[in-house]
Amino acid sequence: MRHRVLEATIAAVTVAVVLLGVPLAVFGMLMVREADQRELQLRAGAIGRVVERRLTTGEPIDSSALEPWIGGETTMLADLLVITPDGERITAGPGIEGGTTKASDLTPSGAVVVVAVASNEILWHGLQVVILVVLASVLAFAAGIVVAHWEARRLAKPLIYLAASAEQLGSGQVRPRLKPSGVEEIDLVAAELARTADRLAGRLAAERQFAADASHQLRTPLTALSMRLEEIQALAESEEVREEARISLEQVERLVMVVDDLLVSSRRAAGGTTEVVHIDEVLRQQDEEWTPTFVAAGRRLEIVYAPEVTVLATPGALAQILATLLENSLKYGAGATSIRTRPSGANGVVVEVSDEGPGVPDDLAPMIFERNVTSGRGTGLGLALARDLAAADGGRLSLAQRRPPVFALFLSAAPRRLDPDVVLPPGALVVVGRRRRRR
Repeated sequence: MRHRVLEATIAAVTVAVVLLGVPLAVFGMLMVREADQRELQLRAGAIGRVVERRLTTGEPIDSSALEPWIGGETTMLADLLVITPDGERITAGPGIEGGTTKASDLTPSGAVVVVAVASNEILWHGLQVVILVVLASVLAFAAGIVVAHWEARRLAKPLIYLAASAEQLGSGQVRPRLKPSGVEEIDLVAAELARTADRLAGRLAAERQFAADASHQLRTPLTALSMRLEEIQALAESEEVREEARISLEQVERLVMVVDDLLVSSRRAAGGTTEVVHIDEVLRQQDEEWTPTFVAAGRRLEIVYAPEVTVLATPGALAQILATLLENSLKYGAGATSIRTRPSGANGVVVEVSDEGPGVPDDLAPMIFERNVTSGRGTGLGLALARDLAAADGGRLSLAQRRPPVFALFLSAAPRRLDPDVVLPPGALVVVGRRRRRR
């Protein structure tokens, strides 16, 4: 698209420059030529009035009387010729060689005044206009190219971002982070993609819930049926009955394996493993697990719970990320360690883990999440694995502040229409521009 926008804009600028520049150059050249000829005619008329006055008063007419009209810095140099009524010829001027352009005037007494300038000078005046038009056209063309590049980037950037978001959606991050672009049509597509992500998240969660429920519901009767068949096989006196019971028992066992395989397959299917998680439950689990350890170390763990806050994440991965951050705080930090949750943007949640310790050294901070990077008291793998787990769920783990240290875990908030207790949300009215349609 970027190349097409560039080509279209450059083509439009080229057409505009050609359609406006060529006529402007031609008309400008003609107007300058006409102005020069008019100036010559006015000069001839002015000289004719001076000559007529001298003839009337009897003053002599010679070259010195004509010298002020030869020209100079502001006017074109000209050769002057005056023919008096009695045929006397009086000349003045530098003596122009080559082609000339002339203007003449006839006085009432019959004297003739001729003013001649070099044709090349008039031609040069016209060419100056053409050069100015060409320079203006070049500047307009350059400005058009700059604007075309800027506009192409402005239009292509949100489309590239939209394509990346769609790729995230296809790779399993069911809630890609979408930013408004300022282009209405692109924002409509982004909004539609976000709604698709919401529906996909609900359907994936519903499928996982159904698989888990089906597995749980089927295991109990299958187990009871297996026990019943084993009892029949053990108590039956007929060999034929025992054989049938054995065959039936094998079929039940295969059915149990099929149920297990279906459950594993649904969890590994493309579309990710994120689900709607009450962040309060994960924080409460970490509180119960880590508070005794902090108390034993003479430290304090403060957790600010966030009721009603739900995120899209993998429960086990989220718990492991928080456990890694708490372990690092216990090992390298000091004072009280706190966990706080707050909203981030329109569709995000950030979980901040901080303590009152000396913080992260400046030389270590830029590569704190790289593998095998440690201050010397660890393996250097914990934070790297935590970052990968966050990225796998469509989130982001970063060092928000070096001193005192604050680690921020950014997660996608669960869609408002997605009730974690009722996995698949009902249809809702979706308003796009002025259109309203039911999903």
